[in-house]
Amino acid sequence: MGVAYSVVEVDHFYTKGKKRHRKPRFLFREKHQKGFLVAESEKAAVINKLLSDPVDPTANNWEIITVKDPKWRLSLCSSGYSEEPDYQEEVEVALPVLSDDSQLFEDHHLEKLTAHMPVRTQVHPWQLVYSTVIHGSSLKTLYRNMAGLESPVLLVIKDTHKKVFGAFSSDPFKVSKYCYGTGETFLFSFNPDFQAYKWSGENSYFMGGNLESLQIGGGGGGFGLWLDSDLYHGSSFSCPTFNNESLSTKEDFIVQDLEVWTVQR
Repeated sequence: MGVAYSVVEVDHFYTKGKKRHRKPRFLFREKHQKGFLVAESEKAAVINKLLSDPVDPTANNWEIITVKDPKWRLSLCSSGYSEEPDYQEEVEVALPVLSDDSQLFEDHHLEKLTAHMPVRTQVHPWQLVYSTVIHGSSLKTLYRNMAGLESPVLLVIKDTHKKVFGAFSSDPFKVSKYCYGTGETFLFSFNPDFQAYKWSGENSYFMGGNLESLQIGGGGGGFGLWLDSDLYHGSSFSCPTFNNESLSTKEDFIVQDLEVWTVQR
């Protein structure tokens, strides 16, 4: 059995002197790995034959991903791969495809967030699993909609002050006696400029949940992000887990709308 790969066609740009040049390339990634192998577009004919040839037993182990309207840029300078070391290289990758229209964020929000998400989430569509507009305001319903999920989730909140903020969680939200999650979890805010608060390493209080509240980050005088059972009252305090500032204008806030998205594999 061959190795499973994802193949992404992207627009590759490099700068030589004062001129910026475009050269299409292909990114190959072995599934479950973070690294990319970059190939020139001249190899397209060989690649296409390999992927489409039904006689070749390895063809079934490839997944072709079409990328349109690239907007997000990923620098390859530090990837350990460089055909042209004197060039400043950057690759533009499309934003994740959303299954539904978001009521809370637009492309410029998603562009900022994508740059901080794990690579494994960037080649899959995102599915809306909970929305207060659709499902009402209930933490129980939020937990119920995530039952059985195993993929990361993105929580986005807009409060009554029109501030947009939330959290990327390595694990779906659930009722748990103990804290859960990994260092991929982070808080973010657009207040108004984008700010991401990554794991500080000081503790592992990433997430906790019961039927009364959802908590993200802690260890100090309050949670980095806290929501009540009605998903109506919330609070955001500085906490050691993320060394964050309050995500909203005030530490206590009222939720106007809330959405949760997950990777659709």
